[in-house]
Amino acid sequence: MSFAARLDGAVAAHGPLCVGIDPHPALLAAWDLTDDADGLAAFADRCHAAFAGAVSVVKPQAAFFERHGSSGVAVLERLLAGFAGSGTLTLLDAKRGDIGSTMDGYADAYLRVGAPLGADALTLSPYLGFGSLEPALTAADEAGRGVFVLARTSNPDGAAVQCATTADGVSVAQRMVDDAAARNAGARPRGAVGVVVGGTHEHGLDLTALNGPVLVPGLGAQGASPADVVSRFAGTAGPVLPVSARGVLQAGPDAVALRDAAHLLGEELASTAAGSH
Repeated sequence: MSFAARLDGAVAAHGPLCVGIDPHPALLAAWDLTDDADGLAAFADRCHAAFAGAVSVVKPQAAFFERHGSSGVAVLERLLAGFAGSGTLTLLDAKRGDIGSTMDGYADAYLRVGAPLGADALTLSPYLGFGSLEPALTAADEAGRGVFVLARTSNPDGAAVQCATTADGVSVAQRMVDDAAARNAGARPRGAVGVVVGGTHEHGLDLTALNGPVLVPGLGAQGASPADVVSRFAGTAGPVLPVSARGVLQAGPDAVALRDAAHLLGEELASTAAGSH
């Protein structure tokens, strides 16, 4: 089954909310866990118990696993494997991007069939040129995985690069959306190349031709409300996946409380969307 079809099924079953799994040191401490591989493993186990089969997508942040070295990466591998087949898709937030053989190496690690750190989808950085992503896009196609390409991120410093215009007057961010749309053209139910567009500000992008999903970080602790997400992405054809990490994870460490927090936020998103029509 294609990534697009799996994503459609997950969203239909659980709603569009994507829950970030961000085991940063302060959160480990708040959960009374040690800031080491053992604490990380306990955190991952509780997130799996809470969210597997209960939300459409989870987004582990690779950096918080990598900071623990090889033992942390091993926890990440087990976490990704644990969600496989649960009905909850995994989106690994690693923002990989490079050229040539180095991009081939990232594709081998994250996207090819049998990749040791293979998730259902991976975030990519296109700022060495969208064409530099070709090894990753090809590997994702062959393995039935998705990718989410950075376009207009939520951090204020991103605007200096992403809102800069090319010689034809098109912003760099819009060009990334357009390149993703070209890659998705003609795909049914849609393509597997999504974009990342922050929900904390007006993005100013034309997403109508994307024919792919949009990942929207910034919901909750970063300042975007469900109403902001609904209004700023009205008319987007593909699935819009709002991301909340701290807003849900602060309900932990109890797995039932975590699941309830995700469901409550999902219901708020659904009611806001229904009220906008």
